[in-house]
Amino acid sequence: FKVFLGKTDVSAELEEVHAETRAQNTLQTASALELFRNRAVRWQTITVIVTMACYQLCGLNAIWYYTNRIFEAAGFNKAMIPYITLSTGGIETLAAVASGLVIERIGRKPLLIFGFSAMAVCFTLLTIFLHFQDSFSWMPYLSFISILAVIASFCSGPGGIPFVLTGELFEQSYRPAAFMVAGVVNWLSNFAVGLLFPFIQNALQTYAFMVFVVVCILGAIYLLIVLPETKNKTFVEISQSFSKINKISQMPDKEMEDVFPVKPGQVEIGDGLRGQTASPNDINSFTNDININDSNTVEMESSF
Repeated sequence: FKVFLGKTDVSAELEEVHAETRAQNTLQTASALELFRNRAVRWQTITVIVTMACYQLCGLNAIWYYTNRIFEAAGFNKAMIPYITLSTGGIETLAAVASGLVIERIGRKPLLIFGFSAMAVCFTLLTIFLHFQDSFSWMPYLSFISILAVIASFCSGPGGIPFVLTGELFEQSYRPAAFMVAGVVNWLSNFAVGLLFPFIQNALQTYAFMVFVVVCILGAIYLLIVLPETKNKTFVEISQSFSKINKISQMPDKEMEDVFPVKPGQVEIGDGLRGQTASPNDINSFTNDININDSNTVEMESSF
């Protein structure tokens, strides 16, 4: 856990994990309809939808689905295309590994913005190279390099981070619905790319990839404006970052209120001491976690 987060003090993260585990026993799972109705998670939901849509509509699947057709249009010999495709898979693997190693150091937001921005640049260059491929004999090689750069840019951030964000932006009770919405958007966008790209390519010819340039630019701009950095932040901190744009006051997390119903400065122990205020010294004397059962009595247990 310490190695994954890149820091030595992970007590806050462990406490959040324990709190969410206890919350699962007290809260019901929200439905997708409740997810859309809740104003407190409105922009989190929009962010997941936009990120997942850009994940598929950024154009990488168009390259995978129609690799042979694209390379043929770039001027490569059909006999060489299978070997060229192998190199694209190698680049994808290397870029994904590199992204996994630096994600906790650089952060989610910079990698996402860099990935979509770099893809927009690479698709623009690919369009230029495809347009002039008949003018120079070496132009197909530049097209091939541009395709490799597109794949590397995608895997450096947009390739995996959207799934991580879906889990980080929502509390436990909303995560199943959030993942369901993300999955629906993901596969619908995937279907749209696979179905429409041949028609786009026939209509726009060498300018077909400019459609993906627009998607990547819009996605990068949205993430730059709306998405807060989630690296090394708890769910409560992330929710507070969204509270202004959601136009709600920064209230305590609902799940944490359900798990810890006792207000600061008060300790409830049975009926005899119910509601009595404890002094700071009394509170500091407790060294173990406090679990409140259904009868509102306090049970002591070891932290670890």
